[in-house]
Amino acid sequence: MMIKRATEKDISGINHLLNQVLMVHHNGRPDLFKANAKKYTDDELKVILADDNRPVFVAKDEDDSVLGYAFCVMQQYLNSNIMTDIKTLYIDDLCVDETLRGQHIGRSLYDYVLTYAKEQGCYNVTLNVWACNQSAMKFYEKCGLKPQKIGMETIL
Repeated sequence: MMIKRATEKDISGINHLLNQVLMVHHNGRPDLFKANAKKYTDDELKVILADDNRPVFVAKDEDDSVLGYAFCVMQQYLNSNIMTDIKTLYIDDLCVDETLRGQHIGRSLYDYVLTYAKEQGCYNVTLNVWACNQSAMKFYEKCGLKPQKIGMETIL
């Protein structure tokens, strides 16, 4: 397995995994997430893949198939009245093909992202996880992540 920055030739494999993530969220919260929708158009993905402030990493096998991905976003509050100027790498989305889970691909992607963040001078790596996605929460806890903040809601 190899992990690297995603390119346009990875879009098909990324789209396959984006659909898997969407269905996990739809199944957990059908009131919020549509079924059979697409998070990004291919043109939007091309823009994201070319943006150094939004790096996307893919895990690929020897046949060049996408096994997993990590969508990331560089964040920094400069000259904020209340926030320090730390640089954060936010993981917007991390997914491993559902047929390949348990093979440490996700952990390898996460570790790669941590190394990248350190090389970029980041103070921390953050992410959000939906409460309905218990397997993802357990995975992130095993990786050593701890809650930073908690989003709450009431449905009217």
